[in-house]
Order: sequence, then structure tokens, then C-alpha cells
Amino acid sequence: MGKRIITQRRGRGTSTYRAHSHRKRYRINYPNINQAGINGTIMAIEHDCGREAPLALIRLEDRSHICIPAPEGVRVGGSVVYGGFSPDLLSITELGSIPEGTLICNIEKSPGSGGSFCRTPGAFARLLSKTDNAIIQFSSKKQKKLNFKCRAVIGIVAGGGKLEKPLVKAGKRHHIMRSRGKLYPLTSGVAMNAVDHPFGSGRGRHIGKSKIAPRNAPPGRNVGLIRPRRTGKRK
Repeated sequence: MGKRIITQRRGRGTSTYRAHSHRKRYRINYPNINQAGINGTIMAIEHDCGREAPLALIRLEDRSHICIPAPEGVRVGGSVVYGGFSPDLLSITELGSIPEGTLICNIEKSPGSGGSFCRTPGAFARLLSKTDNAIIQFSSKKQKKLNFKCRAVIGIVAGGGKLEKPLVKAGKRHHIMRSRGKLYPLTSGVAMNAVDHPFGSGRGRHIGKSKIAPRNAPPGRNVGLIRPRRTGKRK
């Protein structure tokens, strides 16, 4: 009897494949404040388990606290404008108040939902135009229409050069992947035995069969290509 392959065990949702969000110290949030032009101060810049980007802890004038991914150039003790736009200070405001062509991050998907887009190190989007909706363009050149009431942070998320530094040791990669609930290291299916994976066994590391899924394949089977439009090398 064969074993459950990695794809099936991941879908089961055990702690091995589940993100350990309970270890995170801070929650990225925007306050529910309708008043515009509130000033704040950056109290600290912290690192949180399971997040690559540094977090900026901000205290507003009404004594409420918020936590956002720290943009480039901020420092402890710096000033923040919430609900208004300032070219000199860190601004957190609605898309309708941001000039076109501005780089933004930590963007809401819908008004009041909290930051959803561009929260990883070095991530940003550009506000292209404001017509019926606010149109933003990601670094991948993909565009998206959003409500003018969606909030965003002016700037680029700090820590963009993180990938330029090599990990050097496999143990460092192990701890990074474990904090995100991802299995490491991963073994390819062709390197396994036939009892462990449908692509296993055989002489040499080759599949030995078609990777296209049969129409009656059961859920969870690792088949490689699911209903591809074409196969073979492009000419």
C-alpha cells in the first residue's frame, strides 16, 4: 500500500503545513478613524516572526496604536500624517487623496479591510490614474481597479535587498521556512521510490509517463500538468 504524497498531506492542514500565526507579536492594522490630518510618532521599528519586512509601531495623537510595514527612510521618532498627504512625512491616506504617479504600499483591497497588497520587502505599486476608480499598477505590470476610499502608505516597503544576501547554511533556510509553516527540505517526486510518489522509481531521474492528468484522477494526486493547452517544446 502506497503512502500519502506531500500534496495530499499538505491539503490535510496539519501543523506541519500550517503557518504559525500565533507566534506573531503584532497585527498589521489601520485604525477606524474618520478624522483626517491626525499626526503620529513612530515609537519603534520591530522584527516579527514569520514576516520579512520590518514593522513600524506608530502612536497617534488620540493615543491609538497602529502597526504597518515600515517604508524606506523612516526612523524611530519620525512623524506620521494619518488621513492626509505630505511629501516630507510618512503619510497614510486614501487613494483619492494621493497624487497620480506616487509609489504606494500596504494597500487595502476594499475600504476598511486592512492592508492586502504590497507588504513584502521592496514591494510597491504605482497610482496610475483616478477616473471612476483608482487604477494602480504593481511591479509585475499588472493593473487593478480599487475604490477611492481604500487606504495606503506612501513609499516602498523597507528590506528590499534581503534576497541579495545569501543564506549560506541550510539551517538558516530551515528556520525561515518553519516560521511560515512550510516543509523544508523538499524532495522531488522523481527521486522517490514508486511507493512514495507516482513519479518515483525508474532508471534515472525521469518520470517515465505522461504528466498530464487523466480525467478520472482522484483529488490530491500530483500529476504535474492539469489539462494543458499544448505540450512539447515551442518552436
